Amino acid sequence: MKKGPESRAYTLTAPGNLVESDPDTNSNNGTSVREKDIRPSPRELENVPLKTSTETSRKKLCGYLNKLGIKGPIKTWKSRWFFYDENKCRLLYYRTAQDINPLGSIDLSSASFDCKMENGEGVFEIRTLSRAFTLKAINKQAMMYWLQQLQMRRWEFCNTQSRFPVGSSQLVNEPLAGRTNVVDNEDFLPLVKTPTEAVGLKAASLPAPQTSTALQNISLKHPWTEIQNTVYNICGSKQFWGSNENVFSFDEFQEHPENVDEEQEAEVKEETLEDGRMGPRLNWIRKARWMNSGFPGSEELSREKNSVDKVSVLQQQILTLTEEVKSQKELVKLLHKALEAAQQEKRVSSMYLTAAEDKDRLELVRHKVRQIANLTSRLEALEQEKKELEQILTLRDSHIHELKEHVQLLMEKNHAKQEVIMTLTEQMARELSDPLQEANTITVETLYKQQEEIEHLKDDIDAYKTQNQFLNSEIHQVTQLWTSVAENEKALLMKCACLQARNCQMESKYLTVLRKLQEAVPGLPNSHAELVKNLIQEALQWDVKEEAEEGFNLNPVSEYDEYGFMTVPDYEIEDWKLLAKIQALEIKSNKLRSQEIVEKPLRDRWNSIGELNPSAELKSLIRSGIPVEHRQRVWRWMVSRHCSPVPGHYQRLLGQSRSTEHPACRQIELDLPRTLTNNKHFSSPTSQLIPRLRRVLLAFSWHNPAIGYCQGLNRLAAVALLVLEDEESAFWCLVYIVENLMPADYYSETLITSQVDQRVFKDFLSEKLPCLMAHFEQYRIDVSLITFNWFLVAFVDSLVSDILLRVWDAFLYEGTKVIFRYALAIFKYNEEEILRIHDSVEIYQYLCFFTRMITDGRKLMNIAFNDLNPFPMKLLRNRRSMHREELEAELCELEQIKAAYVKERAEQGPQDLEEVVSEEEEES
Repeated sequence: MKKGPESRAYTLTAPGNLVESDPDTNSNNGTSVREKDIRPSPRELENVPLKTSTETSRKKLCGYLNKLGIKGPIKTWKSRWFFYDENKCRLLYYRTAQDINPLGSIDLSSASFDCKMENGEGVFEIRTLSRAFTLKAINKQAMMYWLQQLQMRRWEFCNTQSRFPVGSSQLVNEPLAGRTNVVDNEDFLPLVKTPTEAVGLKAASLPAPQTSTALQNISLKHPWTEIQNTVYNICGSKQFWGSNENVFSFDEFQEHPENVDEEQEAEVKEETLEDGRMGPRLNWIRKARWMNSGFPGSEELSREKNSVDKVSVLQQQILTLTEEVKSQKELVKLLHKALEAAQQEKRVSSMYLTAAEDKDRLELVRHKVRQIANLTSRLEALEQEKKELEQILTLRDSHIHELKEHVQLLMEKNHAKQEVIMTLTEQMARELSDPLQEANTITVETLYKQQEEIEHLKDDIDAYKTQNQFLNSEIHQVTQLWTSVAENEKALLMKCACLQARNCQMESKYLTVLRKLQEAVPGLPNSHAELVKNLIQEALQWDVKEEAEEGFNLNPVSEYDEYGFMTVPDYEIEDWKLLAKIQALEIKSNKLRSQEIVEKPLRDRWNSIGELNPSAELKSLIRSGIPVEHRQRVWRWMVSRHCSPVPGHYQRLLGQSRSTEHPACRQIELDLPRTLTNNKHFSSPTSQLIPRLRRVLLAFSWHNPAIGYCQGLNRLAAVALLVLEDEESAFWCLVYIVENLMPADYYSETLITSQVDQRVFKDFLSEKLPCLMAHFEQYRIDVSLITFNWFLVAFVDSLVSDILLRVWDAFLYEGTKVIFRYALAIFKYNEEEILRIHDSVEIYQYLCFFTRMITDGRKLMNIAFNDLNPFPMKLLRNRRSMHREELEAELCELEQIKAAYVKERAEQGPQDLEEVVSEEEEES
């Protein structure tokens, strides 16, 4: 029959494989029968990856250990045969080395090891994610050998599993390069020699350590596994000790070990069943091999020729089998009880099935229900009794604890009394004897006790040194494994971020195509127009919640950002909703792409900065954008550098505004509901920031009577409040912007400086973007209608919040030159799109909202501070002076024309009035 994968795994974990080769027990040809049994067949070798010679020749880890049972009220040590499975990094344990099925396993891939000398000699722990296993070796050397070997196997398995498959992304493989084959050079603990009497073939050939009772070592938790192993052992014993017809005998194995082994291997292939299980003949073959190579006394029988030795060995075998029979009898009794209960249940079921009438069946069901009710009541009574016993146990524990404390107190008192007695005795001895006699009072017995105590202390010191060395090696290895996992996780997150960014880009392109089709719907046939509408409707129904349910979302775009701004605009026009969806995808794509590549290194650089001082490095960092956690601190520093707050000044202004109503109070109240309508902190009239904004604006109107209040100041103060949070800090930030950053008369009644900056900006636009300016002139577009508000409020309500705050970061540090840079960069960013439009109305419509479509802040910043260079401040000042003179001359001329017109109208006033009256009389 064909050998399946389950059969191959079964063969590798059979009891014959749970041993290691021992050079002391090899035969003349260099290979024992038991060692041959460990080797896989040629068919198995076809599916096993090639390994180095050191890996194939490495010994298997197996041996007897005592395992502390934690089930039940009594904790007992049970002897178990442990075997390490290299394929799954699991430690399997059996009751004996001859069992065929394991009782359980311990996952070592994520486990940690610990040994405490206080627990006793040879005791150590294996802690997994689910529970802790307490094991005990026969001595300290065996314990250290097990711990060291388990550490090495865990390290090799984790390094093998941490590698990515061939062909994976280079982005993921780069952090792992040169790390998977790391050899630990930290020699915390020297290698421990193999204790052959405790592990390996010799340990398997010895009888299992016996417990105080035969039944104690049986695992009641795994009865079916015990039954299978028992049946297997009994069948093997019968086949071995049976009649002469048995083909397995000592003589045959001793005379023809090689031929028999080859024949049995052939029979193994034939006897293997299709479902992956072995036939009985294969089990007998394995049992015969074990009896020949590993059964207690087999080597003595073949080597010793005298009858006395044979009789003693057979007696030892009889004792071993007698103990085994006792344990099996106990198990059979338990199985008999279970069988009687099952037969009783079967009889009741058969009575129910053979009942002729429904009445009889109903009576049986009622009888069953009564039994269930009785059992339920008994269970409740037992649970109540259990609770009462637990309470009694708790009371007894508390009483015992009190008694222990009392005993401890008495012992301390007794110890104190003994110390006093010893002190008085020594003092009395010193008074009654001279120094020479006192020196001779130390007896030989006292010296012996002291030396014995010193030896014990030395042993304790050595034990704690060994424990410390092992724990250091365990901490070092676990730390390296954790670092490796963290790097793998980081690489996977970066790869997922790139994939999600690409996915967002593809969705954005798809929606852009739909928008183009939406614009062309009037010219399409009805069927095509209906299809486009359906596609657009489906695209608009995509929701962030659905994406979160479908898979892992690394950087979800929430409805509001850290400062309360809406991340996706809520357009009221139906045709623009698709545009908002495209914008949301672009924002998410940019955040995912810049999260690990740009944002994290920038945040690390900001974290390394302590005290803030003006420098080229700080200027570059501020232009790149200040992280949220540092923005408030940096803004306060920038404001305090040029505008020193006067203590108590803000409170005095608030008192003045409460006592006297300012003329601008009415205009402020009108503008408050219209401030930052896309921010949740200002969108509601009941918001907490609305009263604070009112107080800031009223205080400024009293602080600067020349300006009082100008429309636009409400938005500047609102942004300052969102970032700085404190009213007084926001007030001084507004003072800093109006009186230090902006030129004089920027917010005066005439807004003369604001008009000057519009003319300067047109000059820069003609120089930096001549094609675009020519396009505007061709269609008679006045860009100042769009850009005037940009300059007046520093792009508030024009750019998305993330880019807006980056602009403000540089604006507060460098001044108004930043506004010119970003205004030019915005047109440069969208130059190609504007040049494609050849209608003045459409151009105006596009310019009204195109700033909200800018989502790549890094690209815009690069255009503003790199592509538009040089941009000297001296040139800006000269242009302002020139255009201010021209504008003042124009205003003076307009004033003269206005005065002449008023004078002329005043002279002609009475005559015009009489003409108007006469015309009215004629009409009547």
